[in-house]
Formats: sequence, structure tokens, C-alpha cells
Amino acid sequence: MTGRELHQLILDKWGCSYDLQLRRTQGKIFVQVMWKYLEQASFPLSAEEYADRLESIAQYVNGLGGTETVRTYITQTRERPRLGKAVSIPIELGARASEWTLEN
Repeated sequence: MTGRELHQLILDKWGCSYDLQLRRTQGKIFVQVMWKYLEQASFPLSAEEYADRLESIAQYVNGLGGTETVRTYITQTRERPRLGKAVSIPIELGARASEWTLEN
């Protein structure tokens, strides 16, 4: 998956270029679809910075083996990002969990 493909998935599902973040919580990794979006006047990133962020997140998702999980979740969910409430997509790490969840 590329950043461009990820962007198209988000646009097709919700009609806006929502921001994405990776979060690690309680030993799990989530891709979070945030409530802010590129088309907002107050959005803090330029179009180029947004594209770079999505490309970076897509590379992480590919590396974690979560491409199909993210694609399926976005296309099938009924959730919608809204103020203060992100859509959280859990990435199942399986046997590789210890590689990605080292405690500090």
C-alpha cells in the first residue's frame, strides 16, 4: 500500500482527507483516523506534508503486515471520525509483536 492508495481509501470512505496517526497503547499498535482533515482551513499541514505523512504511515503499515487489515477496516466500518473521537484500527502483530512493542 502506498500513501496515495491510503489517501484514496479515506476519500472514498468519508469524502475528506482525514489525518492519520500511529499509536502504541498497552502493547498494541493502532492506526488512528483523526477528526482533522486537509480541506480544513485550520489544518496544520500543507498538502505535501500530508502526502508525506500518509506515505510514512503506509510504509509502517506495510512493515507491520497490516495492509489488508487497514484496507478492510476502512471499507467496512460504520464509524466516522468526529471531534474528539478518532477511528482506531488495531494492527494484529502476531508472532512479531515483540519486535514492535519493546517497553522503555
